[in-house]
Amino acid sequence: MSTGSPSVNPEDRLFHLILALMATRSGLTKEHILSTVRGYREDTESGMARESLERRFERDKDALRELGIPLEATIPPEDDGNNKNTLYRIPKGDYDLPEGVEFTGRDIALLNLAATLWREGTLSKEAHIATRKLQSFGVSIDEPLLGFAPLISTRDPALKALRDALERGVQVEFEYLKPGENVASRRQVSPLALVNHEGRWHLYSHETSSNQNKTFLLRRIVSSVDALAEPALPGADAVAEEALADLTHLYENQVATLVVTPDSDAWSALSQRRGTQIGEGELRVHYTDVNIFAGELSSFGDDVMVLKPGELRDRVVDHLRKLVSQHG
Repeated sequence: MSTGSPSVNPEDRLFHLILALMATRSGLTKEHILSTVRGYREDTESGMARESLERRFERDKDALRELGIPLEATIPPEDDGNNKNTLYRIPKGDYDLPEGVEFTGRDIALLNLAATLWREGTLSKEAHIATRKLQSFGVSIDEPLLGFAPLISTRDPALKALRDALERGVQVEFEYLKPGENVASRRQVSPLALVNHEGRWHLYSHETSSNQNKTFLLRRIVSSVDALAEPALPGADAVAEEALADLTHLYENQVATLVVTPDSDAWSALSQRRGTQIGEGELRVHYTDVNIFAGELSSFGDDVMVLKPGELRDRVVDHLRKLVSQHG
């Protein structure tokens, strides 16, 4: 039974998992990871259900691969295919920068700016504990586990609550404001997957009232996310891929034709979007959410004119009128 140990945020847990997997020569078993790595160890010791911990580890493995991190999984020959003894590691050589890669002064400045989002410390208490435990298992540590503590936070307050609900396997309720509506509606759903598409988090879920799978944009959740006692419906292994495929399909099939001022900030941003086609005097730009894209376009002022579709043009005009009424 849980003793209410302090929770470790997912970014911190993932970072410590990367450090642990890079620090071992031979690899770590799932058992080693769940009992030693910060973010797993605390919940293992507080009595979290093994199934929840293993689901968390599977999602973190998927996250590493999505980030392009070379996660290696091998079964020792002497274990004769027993996957309980699978060893996980990140080959440091495969994770290093390729030879010949150099950074300009601008690159270094941007990297330094990004680095200010992290707090770097000396070897932390948690890292010392993890190191001792791993060594007691006979695991060789090549380098110290530095006690980095991420300070990156999300703009979507619902993200952590939904991740917790996914790990616990329970339904949730929240208030959701659809675009074009002034009053939010109460939704009860079974969370199935969280996916990041075009830099925004989405919840793929099964809605109880409609008995349908639906995708919710997290930034439109306007209340706290309340975990319920009802168990969530089980999600299929490929549910995250299904959700991302739906969003990608929507992105690829919605195209705006824009006239954009050359050499402007708008041109720099829009011409580099995935799938953008550059024509004579205009851009054909893909988008997923018409209301969010309209807000983005309106921020460029008169450097962007929407030719089509008409719905997007009308939304941009509405955004601009609101800006004038608020600041005019």
